[in-house]
Amino acid sequence: MSAATEQGLRERKKAATRQALHEAALRLALENGPDQVTVEAVADEAGVSRRTFSNYFANKEEAFFYGDRRRMRLLADLVRDRPADEPPWTALTEAAREFYAQRGDLDPEWVARGRLMRRHPALAAAHVQTFTATEHELSAEVAARLKDQDRFGVRAKLLAATFLAVLRTSLTVWLEHPSEIRFWDLASSALAEAGQGLSGLR
Repeated sequence: MSAATEQGLRERKKAATRQALHEAALRLALENGPDQVTVEAVADEAGVSRRTFSNYFANKEEAFFYGDRRRMRLLADLVRDRPADEPPWTALTEAAREFYAQRGDLDPEWVARGRLMRRHPALAAAHVQTFTATEHELSAEVAARLKDQDRFGVRAKLLAATFLAVLRTSLTVWLEHPSEIRFWDLASSALAEAGQGLSGLR
C-alpha cells in the first residue's frame, strides 16, 4: 500500500469517527435532552474512548454542531467557487441557492436539532458560535471581491453578517411553520429583500 493510499485511508477513518461521535451526541441529546448528555456517554455510544473523543472535539457542544459546521464550510466553498467578477451579494445568494439545490429539503435530523436548540438557550449560543466562524470565512471571500473598495473590511463584514442573519432568521421562522412553506422559498425571498436594502453596499 502506497503512502498516499495509507494517508487517504487514515483520513477516511478519522472522518468516520468524527461523524460517528457527532451522530451519537445528537442521538443522545434528542433522546435524553442535551443537559443530560456527558462526553463519556457520547464516547460510549460511539464505541470509542474518552481520550478519542477529545482528539476530535473540545466539548459536547462541538460534537452536537459538527454537522452544521460542515454544512457551513461547504457553503463557504461554494461562495469561493463563484465567478470572481460576480457582485458579493449575488455570489452569496447564488451559493446558497446551489447549496440547497444540492441538499434538497431540510432533513428531519436538522429540523429536530433546530427545535431542540429553541428549547435550550445554551445550545443556541453554541450554534451562534458556529455561524460566527463561518462569518469570518465568508467575509474574507467577500473582501476578496471588493478589493480596494473596502479598505478596512467593514462592507465585507456587514455583508457576511447580514447574509448569515437572514439564513438564521429564515430557519427560525420556518421551524414555526414547516408545513406552510418550503424553507428555501422563505430564505430566497428574505435574501432578495435584504439585497435590495443593501444596494449601496453590494
